[in-house]
Amino acid sequence: MANTKSALKRAEIAERNRLRNKAYKSAVKTLMKKYLNAVAAYTANPTPELKQEAQDRLSEAYGKIDKAIKRGVLHPNNGARKKSRLAHRLKPLTQIVE
Repeated sequence: MANTKSALKRAEIAERNRLRNKAYKSAVKTLMKKYLNAVAAYTANPTPELKQEAQDRLSEAYGKIDKAIKRGVLHPNNGARKKSRLAHRLKPLTQIVE
C-alpha cells in the first residue's frame, strides 16, 4: 500500500494505464486471429471475395497495431514485427493464384 498521497495517485494512474494497455493488446490479438482465420479460409478456397476479406482484416489489424504504437502501448519494433508476420502469411498465397 502506498504511504504518501503522491504514491497513491501514481498507483491509481498505473492501474488505469494497465487496464487501457490491456484493452489495446487484447484488441490487437483479436484482430490478428480474425485475419489468420480469413487467410486460412482463403487458402482452403481461393476466391476473389475471400481474398478481399483477408485484405480487409489485414487493414483493420494494421490500423489497431499502429494506434497501439502511437499510444505507447506497443514498442515500435514490436508493432513492426507483428505487421511483418501478418503480411508474410498472405503474400505467398496471392502470388500463386495470380
